[in-house]
Amino acid sequence: MTSYTLALLPGDGIGRDVMDEAKKVLQCVEDLTPLSLTLNEIPCGGKYYLETGEEWPEGSFEFCRDEADAILLGAIGWPGAKTKDGDLAGGAVILGLRSGLDLYANVRPIKLYEGVRHKIHGEFTQVWKPGQVDMIIIRENTQGLYHALLRRSADKAQGRVPWEPEDMEFPGLQGEVAWDPRPISRAGSERVIRFAFEAAQRRNGAPGDGNTRVTCVDKSNVTRGCQLFNRIYHEIANDYPDTETDHAFIDAFCMWAVRNPEWYDVVVTPNMFGDISTDLASVLQGGMGIAASANLGDKHGMFEPVHGSAPKYAGQNTTNPMAMISSVSMMFDWLGETKDDADCRAVGDFIDRAVAEVLKGDTLTYDLGGSAGTTDVGDAVVAQLEKMLREHFAVA
Repeated sequence: MTSYTLALLPGDGIGRDVMDEAKKVLQCVEDLTPLSLTLNEIPCGGKYYLETGEEWPEGSFEFCRDEADAILLGAIGWPGAKTKDGDLAGGAVILGLRSGLDLYANVRPIKLYEGVRHKIHGEFTQVWKPGQVDMIIIRENTQGLYHALLRRSADKAQGRVPWEPEDMEFPGLQGEVAWDPRPISRAGSERVIRFAFEAAQRRNGAPGDGNTRVTCVDKSNVTRGCQLFNRIYHEIANDYPDTETDHAFIDAFCMWAVRNPEWYDVVVTPNMFGDISTDLASVLQGGMGIAASANLGDKHGMFEPVHGSAPKYAGQNTTNPMAMISSVSMMFDWLGETKDDADCRAVGDFIDRAVAEVLKGDTLTYDLGGSAGTTDVGDAVVAQLEKMLREHFAVA
């Protein structure tokens, strides 16, 4: 029996609701597989900050760094919850872990499952075709426009004095000026671009033509940081002669991803562009309720739904938990790969298949045109998963 320690960070709002459904899935895995899971739930986020004056209990960062084999995060953000310096309360959790654990690759699958319809003009219809939307967008996760906030959050998470960039003057601008640096480094670019090329080797190519392809999305016609990113992309591409190269400026990509999603296999992009384009691309797969993600480094992994905390929907049993459950699937995939654990790989695949089966049916939340509750969907996934696990692991 293989044992894993998981850090669960429910966070704020609907993050807590979807984490409850993730725990059902984890319990099913614990009960029906050889895997032993120790769940350590850590209170955190904006609401916790308003109640306690802390973003999470002392020692939480160290536990995630030193004890946890993987981290599951719900969502962060609560109305009026700001730290004394004006930052998002809970930023030391989500951003502090991204930067402090050096989780440099944000991996966001964009896959349209059979049965999922798209809400356009207030109506649900089949716009894009299953099988024609299956890409991964890999976003650099520690530098770029968010670097200063990420570094500041990592400092807070580890009890250090928060770093601030030195003041600058901008010719031609008078009065109050706010600004954020946008550093893009060679080392940071090299590792995430190589990560993208390696990810492409494990896939089946773009849906449209089956070609293994890595698309670099940037704004290298304007910004120096993107020019460096683009240059490094072409350097690394030379190490993968059998992988097709492709390029798009971010504004053009936002159009082509919607009009021609079957062209894309793996996309790699700087931080901010990845943040924005993946939310747009989530429409292709049915919306944010299905959009899962992984934050990966060389030693650590944190998994979370892409959606926010949506406080007004908290506790109403209406939120789609599929993004959270699919993030659990990604966690087991990653554990299977990094720990060379066939049982984890199998569990990750079975969770994905269970999600796919439920999405074919009528147990859907409002965002997908159904009327089921959060708990109904979680129970339906667990029911499908239980059948698969019993058969695979020969459990009576």
